Amino acid sequence: MNNHHSNLATTKHQPNARVSTKLALITALFALLFFSVLGYAQAQPCTAAGLVNTFGLNCVFYGGDFNANNPNANALANETDAQVNGSPYGAATFQNFNWGGGPIGGLFTNNLSDLNPTSAYWEIRSGLSQGNGGTLLASGTGSSGGGSFLHTPTSNSAFGYQEYTDAVRANVNLGAGKYWFSVVPNDLNGGGRSFNTNTFVSGGAIGSDTDNDQYFVSSIFGANFDNANNWGVFQDFSSGVIDGNAPEPSSLILLGSGVIGIGGVVRRRLLG
Repeated sequence: MNNHHSNLATTKHQPNARVSTKLALITALFALLFFSVLGYAQAQPCTAAGLVNTFGLNCVFYGGDFNANNPNANALANETDAQVNGSPYGAATFQNFNWGGGPIGGLFTNNLSDLNPTSAYWEIRSGLSQGNGGTLLASGTGSSGGGSFLHTPTSNSAFGYQEYTDAVRANVNLGAGKYWFSVVPNDLNGGGRSFNTNTFVSGGAIGSDTDNDQYFVSSIFGANFDNANNWGVFQDFSSGVIDGNAPEPSSLILLGSGVIGIGGVVRRRLLG
């Protein structure tokens, strides 16, 4: 092991061949922990607009926070309620995102709203363009009673409305590509309104998308997959995608504890 000492030193340190193997094991385990934590950090927590670790998972895409002080601050109808209704939604916004492939655990939109929704309808599509809804890949309804929908206030407000994050579980596996998604809060008996906020990446943006390639659908407002910029300034929506396979923080703690424990046992044996 130490070629600078050919005889006595080599004989004296002969047991270190086993020691080296154990130390190599410890090093490998610590490396595994480090890269697990690194991967977890890259799928950033959903701290966007106060949404922390929604459903225990992390954000892999987020358009950015709404900034009411921006001169182009705006929001576009995103709702199914007594005033704006229809099937499967009264009005829906679609935000695009670039995905490397793998499971999607959930989706959310940030909406200026005075509704009290207990569910939300969601869709994931591909191939959208002006007047073209592309291909519907997946859809569903999340409900608060089933634990698959959350309606959470953020720290933002504007135009007399409080902003809320409306998040749903999606559980969809997608290949690599560009996709569009919507999350529309449902309050069929509610007389209020809901509007998906815009963003200019004023804070918290995660992942990548194509700016100015968002869409709006509503039979009531006469919009058939119109580019959202036809209805105002909507470079991006304050909306996000939640990872489906990020490790739980508790799992990382257990992994770290296990590595430390193994390291302690081996060290005691070496010193014993």
